Amino acid sequence: MAARVGLLLPHALLVSSSRALPLPTPRARLPYPPPPILLRRASSRPRRASPRLLAVRAMSSGNPYAAELAAAKKAVTLAARLCKTVQQDIVHSGVQAKADKSPVTVADYGSQILVSLALKMDVSSGPFSLVAEEDSEELRKEGAEEILEEITDLVNETIVDDGSYNISFTKEGILSAIDDGKSEGGPSGRHWVLDPIDGTKGFLRGGQYAIALALLDEGKVVLGVLACPNLPLSSINNLNGNSSGDQVGALFSARIGCGAEVESLYGSPPQKISVCSIDNPVNASFFESYESAHSMHDLTGSIAEKLGVQAPPVRIDSQAKYGALARGDGAIYLRFPHKGYREKIWDHAAGSIVVTEAGGIVTDAAGNDLDFSKGRFLDLNTGIIATNKNLMPSLLKVVQEAIEETNQTASLL
Repeated sequence: MAARVGLLLPHALLVSSSRALPLPTPRARLPYPPPPILLRRASSRPRRASPRLLAVRAMSSGNPYAAELAAAKKAVTLAARLCKTVQQDIVHSGVQAKADKSPVTVADYGSQILVSLALKMDVSSGPFSLVAEEDSEELRKEGAEEILEEITDLVNETIVDDGSYNISFTKEGILSAIDDGKSEGGPSGRHWVLDPIDGTKGFLRGGQYAIALALLDEGKVVLGVLACPNLPLSSINNLNGNSSGDQVGALFSARIGCGAEVESLYGSPPQKISVCSIDNPVNASFFESYESAHSMHDLTGSIAEKLGVQAPPVRIDSQAKYGALARGDGAIYLRFPHKGYREKIWDHAAGSIVVTEAGGIVTDAAGNDLDFSKGRFLDLNTGIIATNKNLMPSLLKVVQEAIEETNQTASLL
């Protein structure tokens, strides 16, 4: 019988004589981590361009970061396969809360493992660095054996079903792959940035979520992909972020200097996208977080009122909002976390470049560009706003007025 000892051994037929007659068997699947040669990693680190030259290089080169973008799209598509399986089980079982051993935890870990695997197998760009949400600490504790086994089985089943890699994970390989995401990032070198499931509560509800992956080069986001398994491929036409009758499953992608695109998560020619051209706030609609715990709805409501926005807010979980904004489903995205919350780079890296490459602008509440070079956290002024170039001046002015009024009111309490 085959044993899981890192390498899966072929079955053999034992007959009554002392000789064993092996049956023809399929090629054995390799253990993870695979040998270094299989990772296609360069033996020395290539030289990096300075940040100010990256955009120039992108404009002058026919295919900037093309191999990395292809690998990123493949990685999040593979992760989305696993996540859809788990979400369907959650919806059918009625699970509504995130606990240490809940299905969403399995999906978080599984998604991160598959993205790490795909990038290490398909990208030959020197030392591998991944800044991601999860680590293996909880899975190494006593009592975590059952969930670790569940993750291992689910990851291996997904790899077999996909057929792209001849790899089988052991439990130790699973832990090792999760810890690939422990990089701190920073201003030098290349770092992949991943949110394995952005929009946990949406995921649990059977709603919107995203697998969000970006690449930093010398502290600057140079590409991003958003796999949104439940987002309509065409557009959103109601407040729940759904569109009846349309194909569901959108994959957004962007490279610095090359624009943004959307395609089906299940295969279709990519289509160029751009933010809307609305210049009158009265005609605008705006996105915000579905959960009031994630963003101050009172503040965004005040901003909308000051702008004269007539449409009610479109509330969607996850960075799917960035994708919807980038293709013109709405005109404004507002995010104002509650006091004390620190934004993580994986919550915005992929989405922000999709919007900016679609012709939009993404800043903090003071109008500063987002700085992803400081490590795992973003140092922000109050919140994040995104819109087109026509609306940004008036939006920024109103945002600052609304924040000042909010702060004055709070000081009187």
